[in-house]
Amino acid sequence: MGQQAVAANGTASAAAGGRARPHAVVMPYPLQGHVIPAVHLALRLAERGFAVTFVNTESVHHQIGAGGDIFAAVRGRAGATTSTTTEDGDHQQELDVRYELVSDGFPLGFDRSLNHDQFMEGVLHVLPAHVEELLRRVVVDPATTCLVVDTFFVWPATLARKLGVPYVSFWTEPALIFNLYYHMDLLTKHGHFKCKEPRKDTITYIPGVASIEPSELTSYLQETDTTSAVHRIIFKAFDEARGADYVLCNTVEELEPSTIAALRADKPFYAVGPIFPAGFARSAVATSMWVESDCSRWLDAQPPGSVLYISFGSYAHVTKQELHEIAGGVLASGARFLWVMRPDIVSSDDPNPLPEGFAGATAGRGLVVPWCCQVEVLSHAAVGGFLTHCGWNSILESAWAGVPMLCFPLLTDQITNRRLVMREWHAGVSIGDRGVVRADEVKARIEGVMGGEDGVKLRDQVKKLRGTLEAAVAPGGSSRRSFDEFVDELKRRCGGSH
Repeated sequence: MGQQAVAANGTASAAAGGRARPHAVVMPYPLQGHVIPAVHLALRLAERGFAVTFVNTESVHHQIGAGGDIFAAVRGRAGATTSTTTEDGDHQQELDVRYELVSDGFPLGFDRSLNHDQFMEGVLHVLPAHVEELLRRVVVDPATTCLVVDTFFVWPATLARKLGVPYVSFWTEPALIFNLYYHMDLLTKHGHFKCKEPRKDTITYIPGVASIEPSELTSYLQETDTTSAVHRIIFKAFDEARGADYVLCNTVEELEPSTIAALRADKPFYAVGPIFPAGFARSAVATSMWVESDCSRWLDAQPPGSVLYISFGSYAHVTKQELHEIAGGVLASGARFLWVMRPDIVSSDDPNPLPEGFAGATAGRGLVVPWCCQVEVLSHAAVGGFLTHCGWNSILESAWAGVPMLCFPLLTDQITNRRLVMREWHAGVSIGDRGVVRADEVKARIEGVMGGEDGVKLRDQVKKLRGTLEAAVAPGGSSRRSFDEFVDELKRRCGGSH
């Protein structure tokens, strides 16, 4: 089942002075938005002297299509490559990263997007047994090992206890959302969740959250039917999260100070974001689950700040009606655009969902591609706005690139993420809501952001946001300090050389 790639310098115990290196087993949730930060977290840990075993599902690995080993290009390289490396001597060691695969219980040809609920049942009931079998093989020395595993899995605390190792819960979304899920019991007790007619008044009782509207909760916390596979995963995952020894979060303390302070009162919580590929460039490790089109030549030919980048991420679906309204607004706005149209954006059964005649009507000012390297596109001088589904990676990347956002959240955390972008950081504007997006509103918002006063104000705000992110990862910054503390604590705990 597994595919093991042993690092150039041998085993986890081949560390300075013969002492065992601390060993981190890193496993992302099997979705694109989770794989990317997990890969770059794994590299950061390897750069700080950890032996890392990175576990992908066979399906994710197959979709990435990188041959035998996604870490082959970086294995054995000395780890002084990212802005987060500290000068403590660790970075002189070569990177020790092994790569393992585990079955999610479905054949490779099974369409996980089209059969979402069935796939989630498998993640809930089938995957944990495969993972346990793998962990029993790779956790050779529990005294030096820790699990650094995505919070959404339903097994980490249980398996960590069985194996006698610490569990680091890796949260790839804002601290606010971790906090809301962590306090589902309070939402339920006050009648805002798990009832036939949830209350509509402002929520003011979540520790570290002054107030939040019910309409700003994640989609799963707004639904009245809480029996779905995804709800059962969330309930079990956050039972497990209560048993985590540490929580590592891809956020920045200055962006969510009161929420993070409240979570820290309960357990060690480290804000270490934003977690990006080195140099905010194309990753040295293959992480994309779709073939990326090279858009650079087309972008090079566009005037600075003139292109609206449109992408709805790797996971969520839109209806054909929503897509047609947005396309109508894009067409009427006259803006230049680069649109990522994932092949299954409406459904795997409908590979060409744009309105008839759209391509002809926008010829010369628009480019539609199935997928692209998003950090490269957002970094390009031609890009002046981002119409986004508000996935957390996309928001952090847009902020880092200084690009204002037009927010069209589709599901899960994206609704709450929009609240952060709009209400708290004033770095974006809203486009409709699920089911009620209109072409004329889309046109007006695009014109406002790309050419109007809105755009000027938003760009100023995004510049401030970018400054906050840059300061956090700079020497002495909050995320840099937090990661240093986390590494020191884990090395103490896992008995590696200090």
